[in-house]
Amino acid sequence: MVTFSRRGLHGHVVDSMGRRIVEGEFPPGAVVDLELLEQQMSVSRTVMREAVKVLTTKGLLDARPRFGTFVRDRRDWNLLDADVMAWRGGGDPDHRLLSDLEEVRRIVEPWGARLAAERRTPDDVTALRGALARMEKSERGGDIEEHIAADVAFHRAVLAASQNELLERLEVVLEPALRTRDALAFVHTHGDAFLHSHAAVAEAIAAGDPDLAQASMASLLEAAAADTAEIMRRRSESRGGARRRRSSGS
Repeated sequence: MVTFSRRGLHGHVVDSMGRRIVEGEFPPGAVVDLELLEQQMSVSRTVMREAVKVLTTKGLLDARPRFGTFVRDRRDWNLLDADVMAWRGGGDPDHRLLSDLEEVRRIVEPWGARLAAERRTPDDVTALRGALARMEKSERGGDIEEHIAADVAFHRAVLAASQNELLERLEVVLEPALRTRDALAFVHTHGDAFLHSHAAVAEAIAAGDPDLAQASMASLLEAAAADTAEIMRRRSESRGGARRRRSSGS
């Protein structure tokens, strides 16, 4: 997903500052030295001012007279903003984001699949099967980027088939974090089980079986959550082992 923040010089400044805030380089409450940033990034005061306006609308920054521009508390951030989601999903995986994503998906997507089975159109079924075919092809070819894009397209197609506009818009929440999760899972846990679980959802929706579609999606997401937890556990253990080796000088 290409977001506004990645376009042009102004967009580059927004993207850079947003990532640094979300990743903790500028922690909540920190005063941001805009003049220093202008010098470091070689941009004009006008460009910096416009970037600050964008980040303010996203809830990341605010300003007070005689105090300056500062980073707002995390609870004030617009966490559903597409750029904020993308920044959280970039770099080292945000464990809380992945955990929150799994919970939201397990609440929303099984019911979305149920509605999809009740309301799907022939075009919806074609979109689901097309995304599934892309996933199978990318799995065989080892194309991580195409595999991620196909999985995102599959889940987007399920929500679209629900014919509920609000559910469909949840792709803004799901896509950035789903991309992060898939990038990890492809390396560690991808395989036939992943494809079979998606195929089961697609066929249940195509057959117009709401109960089976809901159950199949719930099973898919339960397995995905278990995979994510295991991946993050391994990464944590690996980082802990690396720190111990450095501290011992080995």
